[in-house]
Amino acid sequence: MANSPLLHVKNLKKYFPVKKSSFFAKQTYLQAVDNICLTLEAGKTLGVVGESGCGKSTLAKTIACLYKADQGQVSFKGQDMAALSQKQLKPYRPKVQYVFQDPYESLNPRHTIGESLEEPFIIHTDLNKQQRQAKVGNLLQRVGLPNNSTSKYPHEFSGGQRQRIGIARAIALEPELLICDEPVSALDVSVQSQILNLLIELQRELNIAILFIAHDLAVVKHISDDIAVMYLGQIIEQAPAEELFKQPKHPYTQFLLDAIPTADPTKKKNKRRIKGELPSPVNPPEGCRFQSRCPFVQTDCANHIELTPVSGTPAHQVACHFSEESSLQWRTINA
Repeated sequence: MANSPLLHVKNLKKYFPVKKSSFFAKQTYLQAVDNICLTLEAGKTLGVVGESGCGKSTLAKTIACLYKADQGQVSFKGQDMAALSQKQLKPYRPKVQYVFQDPYESLNPRHTIGESLEEPFIIHTDLNKQQRQAKVGNLLQRVGLPNNSTSKYPHEFSGGQRQRIGIARAIALEPELLICDEPVSALDVSVQSQILNLLIELQRELNIAILFIAHDLAVVKHISDDIAVMYLGQIIEQAPAEELFKQPKHPYTQFLLDAIPTADPTKKKNKRRIKGELPSPVNPPEGCRFQSRCPFVQTDCANHIELTPVSGTPAHQVACHFSEESSLQWRTINA
């Protein structure tokens, strides 16, 4: 269908077995990704944000089929990739590429940068060596690195330069979907902005859809068209970026926004902070998973809750029984 999304994730689950204390103990599972649904249009960016341990990276790797889904669908252009074998996935690999958080760990330290960038063309194309080297030179130019970089090794580059190399390798085969798993979290602020601007420029040039994983809402806002907020393996709110920042509905999203530092020392900042510890993903609370830390918790919060469109704003969805009350209080505090 012409209007179908590039990526459609439906009821995706990924659980990891927990080591048993004894042979007779009941097997338990860490619920890293639990019943997640999302869509991503071609040429758009969906940011996924949440605190460490909420399942963002597991979601990204399951969508990329680096992990095998336990349940649900990962449809790319109408094809359920989660149902394919590794051999059947090979034609789809060039179309869905991954940018890792630590590019040094994802680059072979024994290979020169030229060899690392040439590898995708060796595996997926019939180009001769001269043609491959020309492609490598073009990639380096695209990401702002000199041609003499081909003879150097990963340890000879800075963190920002290595991330540029990781991006160059990811776009080598001109993918349609780029999954970026916290690509700027380990970089200096000035370098972060350069990498983000590079991704935006490449997206416009190649019309790539980007799934951008991060824990920094300010960074996600800069690059995303839409934002999904994750908590303990589930998406609890999703909205267009501007709408989410202006009208956050879920209490957890509001706490995340309150935690963003401001550059103006004279501006009064809301001092609200999340209290309590993150519940165990092995035994999460029934109903709303944020209830043990939520200031608005009531008995209804123990009941099942799903993402529901906000009245008057269908693109804005929230999983909260009392989102209107919490939203009203947040707007009053931040007025």
